[in-house]
Amino acid sequence: MAAVIRVASQDPRFATLVAALDADLAVKDGDDHAFYNQFNSSAALTHCLIYQIEGQAAACGAFKPYDKQTVEIKRMYTHKDFRESGIATAILKHLEGWAKELGYKRCVLETGKRQPEAIGLYLKNGYNITANYAPYIGVSNSVCFEKRI
Repeated sequence: MAAVIRVASQDPRFATLVAALDADLAVKDGDDHAFYNQFNSSAALTHCLIYQIEGQAAACGAFKPYDKQTVEIKRMYTHKDFRESGIATAILKHLEGWAKELGYKRCVLETGKRQPEAIGLYLKNGYNITANYAPYIGVSNSVCFEKRI
């Protein structure tokens, strides 16, 4: 049985998935990893999700306020054993719904050009590429997206 569970970043299941995400990004980002890592601390995230299948944490995602109308989607990751099964879309939809519940009107997010799967996920789910927002302005490897919710 699958379940989407709201947690805080201190949840050990979320922390384990984020550690796997960070290891994956360290390889994909190469020399740029330290730069991006400074914007990806999970310590203060309070709006986090775990997608759990038969008791196993399969995927995660989170958001944080960006401004009064906008949240920034963060820490999207699906464990390699569960990829290409629609779980990332489910997490994204749940994050959007949660943000909407809280009165937000828009989601933004950033991913890297070296992550074509992530770019495809966001395009497939109605996100539009936009000019890079702070702190990614002028960062040539960043691709920023937005979506009205």
